Amino acid sequence: MTVHDDGTTSNEDRLGAVGDLRLVIEAAGLEDDELLVLAGDNLFEFSLPRFVEWWRAKPQPASAVPLHDVGDLELATHYGIADTAADDRIVRFVEKPSDPPSTLASTLIYLVPPQHVRLVRTYLEEGQSPDNAGSFLGWLAERERVYGYRFDGSWHDIGNHEQLLEADNRLRRLAGLPERESYSLD
Repeated sequence: MTVHDDGTTSNEDRLGAVGDLRLVIEAAGLEDDELLVLAGDNLFEFSLPRFVEWWRAKPQPASAVPLHDVGDLELATHYGIADTAADDRIVRFVEKPSDPPSTLASTLIYLVPPQHVRLVRTYLEEGQSPDNAGSFLGWLAERERVYGYRFDGSWHDIGNHEQLLEADNRLRRLAGLPERESYSLD
């Protein structure tokens, strides 16, 4: 395992999600590789091998992202939301929309072919947002094939306390443990 340190010491000097992705791609020489990009704040239940198999069956080159139907337009305003065509191709992607086109939330799990890996640099050189991976996904979907893989298993974006507590309590129920009412930093 190789750890790539972006040198961040505060929010002010962070590279952002896409900036960090570029750092790793360049530092590890991954420009010609297929990548599986997986954010650490995702808790999901679906088969990664099945996702890869589904992706490989699509016309290539193409990127792919799992989509989870959150089933509620208000909740959809908190996520990157995809609108897809009948062939699962993402035709529109918006980050945290006030008026969501669907309730299909993007997880930050991406399968990216080498042709699209190299576009991370282009995206950033055009002055696009280095901080938000969903913005990169939307930019990419406007230019290249990006497919949305719908899955039925559970998904939690555990980047906030409410989702973390919900996910933790779901796992506690499955394990027969008592649920938590809240988290405390004490």
